[in-house]
Amino acid sequence: MDQILNKVGSYWFSQKANKEINSVGDDINSLSSSIEGGTKWLVNKLKGKMQKPLPELLKEYDLPVGIFPRDATNYEFNEETGKLIVYIPAVCEVGYKDSSVLRFTTTVTGFLEKGKLADVEGVKTKVMIWVKVTSISSDRSKVHFTAGMKKSRSREAYEVLRDGVGVDKF
Repeated sequence: MDQILNKVGSYWFSQKANKEINSVGDDINSLSSSIEGGTKWLVNKLKGKMQKPLPELLKEYDLPVGIFPRDATNYEFNEETGKLIVYIPAVCEVGYKDSSVLRFTTTVTGFLEKGKLADVEGVKTKVMIWVKVTSISSDRSKVHFTAGMKKSRSREAYEVLRDGVGVDKF
């Protein structure tokens, strides 16, 4: 009787393990085929669905695609709360064609809503000195940065993805 139970148990265990291994393999295959197809979609395993590239998410919310450095591709977004967390590989700053500069830490957080990123943490801008950006909003032609005071800049300067330049400190 023990031998029969052992055989049944090991058969059941091997079938369950094979299912899990195949499931992981399918996830990896679908992710690699997405990346190979030129689309940089990330899998959000917590929700079990595909995530848009960050520039597409920003476009959807009427914000310019270039407000984050080009290599800020990994993010978490909770649609229910609007909480956005953007991961940047290293502390960096980005210069824009209107001569403005933004400095980013490795994790930027905020609450995303139509035309606005509020309660921002992890971004500074240079206005004589480095000042913490607390809000970024946008309309058709301007991007408004709140950093102690509201500073409006041409939206056109932020519509292009730019590389970040590494800096020593935030």
